[in-house]
This record gives sequence, structure tokens and C-alpha cells, in this order.
Amino acid sequence: MSTLEAPAKSRAQIKERTLRKDNWRLYPITTFVIFTAWVVYATIRAFWGAAFFVPEFHYLSPFFSPCFNEICNNVTVNGHTGDAAEFGTFLPAGTRGWIPFAVISLPFLLLFRLTCYYYRKAYYRSFWAAPQACAVREPHGKYTGERRFPLIGQNLHRYFWLAAVLISLINTWDAVRAFHGEGGGFGIGLGTIILWANVILLWLYTLSCHSCRHIVGGRLKNFSKHPVRYRMWGWVSKINEKHGTYALITLGSLVVADVYVMLVASETISDLRIIN
Repeated sequence: MSTLEAPAKSRAQIKERTLRKDNWRLYPITTFVIFTAWVVYATIRAFWGAAFFVPEFHYLSPFFSPCFNEICNNVTVNGHTGDAAEFGTFLPAGTRGWIPFAVISLPFLLLFRLTCYYYRKAYYRSFWAAPQACAVREPHGKYTGERRFPLIGQNLHRYFWLAAVLISLINTWDAVRAFHGEGGGFGIGLGTIILWANVILLWLYTLSCHSCRHIVGGRLKNFSKHPVRYRMWGWVSKINEKHGTYALITLGSLVVADVYVMLVASETISDLRIIN
């Protein structure tokens, strides 16, 4: 064929769905199972409305923070009474089971994760099969990208990130409050360590976000004139490499933190005390 001949106007007709020989189905199937299990658990816990706070040590489950239901006031566990509502309440007790106690924070956190670049890849491949893997033909006959509703809403990710930062600050305050000793004063228990581990991982996930990286160092024409922002950009860029890992790990850390608080709050187990 002459080198001046025009290229073909149509795609090559390949009957096979893919020519890949590796187990490319493993990733979408595994992700589908993990995400589905997490969503089921998180939904049940968000609407449970019980065993979420340990007043003796100020352990508050991340699925209930900040708590806005009247039930969050005067919570009694194992003979100790305390308030989990740090920012007031506006939900009547009768809404338990119908409206999550953390009605303000949970929607923003959900939208932050749904619009996250890592989660887009995960659920596009696992739930929508668009496509299931690289070099694998997708079953959809038409592709419109993220230019139409509802996927055009992915562009709001940077604003959901700001909400996630605020909620992470609240979770940090909850972890600080967990330095509460038996009978008052300073103290550390296993719950304190678990809550702090969860908060640190949440911060790593939040700060490694692509939106954070752009806010810190984006639109700079000369890094030498902005040494502080350049250092911050460099640090965010390093943890950004593990953004997908943090996104997955924090699903587990949230469940671990919630399960531990639930077991202590329901008096199934006692908190392992380290100091006081």
C-alpha cells in the first residue's frame, strides 16, 4: 500500500470482546463485591440509630458524626451519661430509622467519594461495565462521557472536597475528645487509637485528592516565587500517588472504627484501657 494512501475510515472489525489473556475480570468483580458489601453495611449503620456513642470515653462512631438527633443528648451506656451532639440537634427522636443522625455530613461525604477520580474508575468498571477493563469492548453502544446528566455532576468534585475537609476537621475533634480518661481527665484506650488511625487515614485520602493538589499548586507560572506552595504541592503530589490506596483503605478503617464503638457502646466488650 502506498504511504500516501488515506487511513481506513472505520474501525477494524474484531469479533472477540478482547484479545487479553489475563484474568481481567478479577478487578471489577472484586471491586463490585467490596463496594456492595460496604454500602450495605454503611446504610444499615447510618439508619440504625443505636450503639454509636460511649459517653465514658467520648467515643463517637464516624457514621454518626456530627450527630443531630435528639437521641444524641443524654446518651447512657454502662451507667455513664453524656452528650454526643457537639453542634446541637434539630432532628426529633421519632425520625430514628428514617433519617440518618449525621444527616448533613453523610450526603456530602457520599458525593465526595462518588465524584472521586478513583471511585469513578472503580464503579464505572464494576457496576456500569464502561468498560470493565482496558482493551475490553464495553456492552454499551453509545458513549457520551461526562457531558450529560447525571455524570456532568462529576465536575462538582472540587466543591465536595471542601465539604470533606470541614467534616474531617469535625472527625479530628471527635478523636481529640477521645483522649478521655475513666472518671474524667486525660486517658487513652484502644478506641482512642482506632479513632485516631481512622482520622489520619481519612486526612491522607482527603489531602491526596487531585482537587487538593490543584488548589495547592495549580495555576502557578513560577514555582520559585511561591516556595511554600511549591513545598505543599510536592508533598501532596507524593501522597497523590497512593490516592486510590487510601480511598480503599479508609473504607475498612471506617468500618473498624464503627464496629469497635458499636461493640463498646452495646456493652458487648469493654474498652481496653492503656492510660487511665
